[in-house]
Amino acid sequence: MSIPFKEELFETTALKNETYINEFILLGFGNHQMLKIFLFLVFLLIYIGTMTGNLLIILLIALDQHLQTPIYFFLGSLSCLESCCSSNILPQMLSSFLTGNNMISFKGCFVQHYLFGSFVSVECYLLSAMSYDRYLAICKPLHYVTMMNGRTCFKLIAFSWVNGFMATAVTQFIMSQSALCDNKIDHFFCDTFPIIDLFCGDTHAFKLFLYTLSSIFTFPPSILTLTSYAFIILTIVRMPSSRGKQKAFSTCSSHLLVVTIFYGTLMSIYAMPNTIKVSGLHKMLSVIYTILTPMLNPVIYTLRNKEVKNAFQRFISVFFLRI
Repeated sequence: MSIPFKEELFETTALKNETYINEFILLGFGNHQMLKIFLFLVFLLIYIGTMTGNLLIILLIALDQHLQTPIYFFLGSLSCLESCCSSNILPQMLSSFLTGNNMISFKGCFVQHYLFGSFVSVECYLLSAMSYDRYLAICKPLHYVTMMNGRTCFKLIAFSWVNGFMATAVTQFIMSQSALCDNKIDHFFCDTFPIIDLFCGDTHAFKLFLYTLSSIFTFPPSILTLTSYAFIILTIVRMPSSRGKQKAFSTCSSHLLVVTIFYGTLMSIYAMPNTIKVSGLHKMLSVIYTILTPMLNPVIYTLRNKEVKNAFQRFISVFFLRI
């Protein structure tokens, strides 16, 4: 009789936890006051830089006719995505540093988690579309205008956003219905695996399901990206002149660097075996991926792109003339 009683008590406790947990505690980076002040100032500057850089790129693409081509439409969509991704995480984090309140509501946490997962999926598809654009520009330059016109570009961007948000809907629904045995999230935002660690019982099956579902949605665009760059590299190697090779590589070097950073940090965070995951290391890598990368992308595209720099100079000239 004692064993059924314990099982019944455990089920009742799990049900109570599931019923009464209506907010989470984000443990973040600790409770040291001086550290909080320092991190607040650092992340505030990063957020200002991220929003300024990405919004400036969107503005330049919208106003400058020289930048109204498919690759810059993709870049504008990517900048919009990076702005949304930063705004999904940083304002809440900055508020917790300033007020000391690390609480986030149940609904707020899962909204943040859903948006974060959707933005990751959208970026995966957008980078794939951009790599396909570079493939056409370098490997099939004579057919580029007909194959990558404004309508095709719009369809690829719309598909990336719609499919990205649909990809996380199933996982989001299952996670929001699962029983929780704790409300302390050992992270600075509502990430997937720190939330799963709060689930009652064995989570191995669900993690396996999550990896499988993520692979179904992200594997095709990842393969397209790798395939596109395999053909791009092969085409560049076969070019007879070194000047032609340099010019061809310069048209895709910025995007290649962004792709490397994206997949490098993504794999280091989510492909790392559970046996060697360290909380501090996981948080540090998450900072690189969720906070620093959105700030670096506009810097990479600006510093390594003459057309964007020329557009910025024209914008500054016109702005001061009007003043």
